[in-house]
Amino acid sequence: MTTRVLTGITPSGTPHLGNYVGAIRPAIAASRAQGIESFFFLADLHSLIKAQEPARTQRSTLEIAASWLACGLDPEQVWFYRQSDIPETNALMWFLTVVASKGILNRAHAYKAAIDKNEAEGLDPDAGVSAGLFMYPVLMAADILIFKANRVPVGRDQIQHIEMARDFGQRFNHVYGKEYFPLPEVVIDEQVATLAGLDGRKMSKSYSNTIPLFAPREELKKLVFSILTDSRAPGEPKDTEGSALFQMYQAFATPEQTAGFARAFAEGIGWGDAKKQLFERIDAELSPLRERYEALMAEPEKIEALLRRRGQQLREQYAVPLLKELRHAVGLRDLADVPKAAAAERARSAPPVFKQYREKDGRFYFKLTDGEGTLLVQSAGFDSPRDAGQLIAVLKQAEQGDALQSELFTLEAEVEAVLAALATLRDAG
Repeated sequence: MTTRVLTGITPSGTPHLGNYVGAIRPAIAASRAQGIESFFFLADLHSLIKAQEPARTQRSTLEIAASWLACGLDPEQVWFYRQSDIPETNALMWFLTVVASKGILNRAHAYKAAIDKNEAEGLDPDAGVSAGLFMYPVLMAADILIFKANRVPVGRDQIQHIEMARDFGQRFNHVYGKEYFPLPEVVIDEQVATLAGLDGRKMSKSYSNTIPLFAPREELKKLVFSILTDSRAPGEPKDTEGSALFQMYQAFATPEQTAGFARAFAEGIGWGDAKKQLFERIDAELSPLRERYEALMAEPEKIEALLRRRGQQLREQYAVPLLKELRHAVGLRDLADVPKAAAAERARSAPPVFKQYREKDGRFYFKLTDGEGTLLVQSAGFDSPRDAGQLIAVLKQAEQGDALQSELFTLEAEVEAVLAALATLRDAG
């Protein structure tokens, strides 16, 4: 079976080396595995929550698209598209919104953090909090469920959002009586590399300690030579443990090259020489990528055409057929089909029923069927109708699977279906 893996990419400025090592490079490598259908989307709708700057949004989307393509993402072998080019996602978001629990959304980490910050500053809890921030998890769930993704690689801070997507999908399935959505599984890669920045802290735009992924060669050299090191002189042994410089070299080198660099540290290589080796190692990998990136950025119309084409293909193959099915499921149907729809609704809403009867052998039996007449439970024979009725009364109270284990009857359906029918009978009674 093919496993669908979905990765969202928020357009938020130019990527840096940390993004490349920790996200871009491993994701592209994983997309080439057998049995994997990969979906990579530019989350431009999500980006609007944090930045309402049209020119910046446009530029960031272009830069991020060009970056992934330059790094080797093959748009003909994976689905590479722009979130806003799939309008069915927005329709699905509303279908999920009407079944999503507000209580769950109240507990979303980003929303809670904003509330806590306001309260700590003595402000109204919802001051400056947009509905977009509050509804972010529902849009993310729609992104995932629209293409029935099986696995979603995320950082630990996003686990809660995948759990919410599962909850919303499961709730929709339950309300409308069919498994429309598989429940996505979160993927946490414990081996993802985290690069240290120029000052030794984690490389992050928040710390202003990043090295742009496609910085020109001379700028790259200048930034590498500005990496913070200690005061040990040439000839003094140097520690690889905790060294941002060594860690960065390791992220771009083979095991053999890394071992050689470690020996040089132990033998007292000078920091200037070490930085020169690091610069040459990084530039050797990035130089061809930089050339492809610059060529892509020079022809934005080609990226635009690519995204529109793949988005349209994706809509036709998956999104439009699914939304047609979901519109029918929720009742947004052709009004000319009212009699047919009403009959189907009556059949769907008919309750389960226990039926007692006597066979030619003179013994008394009962069976449980669902609203459509499908057999769920079949009893053995009893000497009197009273004995059969007593067992029916006991069965109606069953809430766990172990209560359905008996030689006096057999299950003709899954345990979950039988328990659900019994619950419906109790609620109706």
